[in-house]
Amino acid sequence: MASITLGGSPANTIGELPTLNTLAPNFTLTKSDLSTVSLSDYKGKKLVLNIFPSVDTGTCAQSVRQFNQEAAELEDTKVLCISKDLPFAQKRFCGAEGIENVDMLSDYKTGDFGKAYGVTFADSAFESLLSRSVVVVNKDGNVVHTEQVGETADEPNYKAALEALMDA
Repeated sequence: MASITLGGSPANTIGELPTLNTLAPNFTLTKSDLSTVSLSDYKGKKLVLNIFPSVDTGTCAQSVRQFNQEAAELEDTKVLCISKDLPFAQKRFCGAEGIENVDMLSDYKTGDFGKAYGVTFADSAFESLLSRSVVVVNKDGNVVHTEQVGETADEPNYKAALEALMDA
C-alpha cells in the first residue's frame, strides 16, 4: 500500500507499483472506439504508462498534453494514458485538445489494471480511481522506471520518465 496525499489529506492505494526489472503485468483495457487492447498488442515497443485519476482535472490533462508532445516523438515508443474515465470522455478530450500521439485507455469495465499495478485508491474522495503514477516498460516488457506521485495534484517527473525511456 502506497501512502500518498490528495489535496494535502492522506490517501492510500491498494498496493505498490510493479517492481523494477520484472515483467510488466498484463492488462486488457478499453480504447476510445470501445475495442479492447492488451499489453501484448504493444510487444516490441517501449511504453510510457501515464496513469491518472481523470482527464477532466487540470493536472491529468496537462500530463496527457506533456507526454503527447515529448515522449510520443521518440522512436519505437507508445504513450498509454490510462484512467477510469469513460472512453467517450477520453475521446472528447483528445478531440478538443488535438491530442493524436497517445493511446487513451480506460480501466472502467473491471478495474483489473488498477489492481494489477497497485494504483487504485483504497480510500479518500478518489476511492476506486487510479492514482497518478508513471510506469516505463522497455521493448522486452520489463519495468524500467516507476513513479508514484506523492501528492495527487502534482505533475509526474517527466524528465525522469523520459530519461528512463531513452535508456530502455
